[in-house]
Amino acid sequence: MAIHLSSHPFLVVYVTCGDPNLAASKDIILSAIAAGADVIELGVPFSDPVADGPVIQRASERALANHTKLSDVLQLAEEIRNAESRVGLIVFSYYNPVLRYGLERFCDDARAAGVDGALITDLTVEEAGDYIAAMRKRDLATVFLAAPTSTDPRLKRIAAASRGFVYAVSRTGVTGTQQKLAEDAGVLVRRVKKFTKLPVAVGFGISNSEQFHAAGKFADGIVVGSAIVQTIEQNAATGHAAKAVGDFIRGLKKPSAQQKQSAFGTQHSAK
Repeated sequence: MAIHLSSHPFLVVYVTCGDPNLAASKDIILSAIAAGADVIELGVPFSDPVADGPVIQRASERALANHTKLSDVLQLAEEIRNAESRVGLIVFSYYNPVLRYGLERFCDDARAAGVDGALITDLTVEEAGDYIAAMRKRDLATVFLAAPTSTDPRLKRIAAASRGFVYAVSRTGVTGTQQKLAEDAGVLVRRVKKFTKLPVAVGFGISNSEQFHAAGKFADGIVVGSAIVQTIEQNAATGHAAKAVGDFIRGLKKPSAQQKQSAFGTQHSAK
């Protein structure tokens, strides 16, 4: 399915489904879409999330305590799709839950639910032949991660296997918010763009408006995960998580005071 990516930069929002519960996840996702999210990554909780930092690990633990399964995530995707026809929906999962569910069954059910594609975080492009074939058969996008440590030949292979967009990891290590945007993020995006005309989204650590707009100068899209999950964690007990996420996203997309001052100075000097 085609993912509509008309905004620049487009915003990809990650949510761990089932944290704090599935009903709340639905409200949070709809609030994120209303606030300007273009793509939702539907995180499937997993017991051994090796690529994730402590914030998303805790979210996975809470979702698993609620017995959230891949089938629940697909059901949630269908509910979101029925409410929002244009938003991009990507299942974000480790490969083990997909294998347990059954690859062919997963692709069939994802397509039926209105999902646009998937990102399997621990599946390398070199080992993804069966997965890519099954996804292509259902016209589902295969989003792959590109890292700063990837060689050019490997980036070329990742770009060739990707559909929808390429997810450029702005730094090595696990997920988590960062105070500064990694300096090699722009370099990586330029390297990826040598091998594909697909949009390139950058993520891993983006947590504020300054980083969002800085990354938007060189990337087509921005992925925000840990900052969203942390906002949910901080507001779940009060029942205000959906509103808090919506407010966070609106603040993220709003130009910072520094950017406004810079724009004013540019306009003033042009007079």
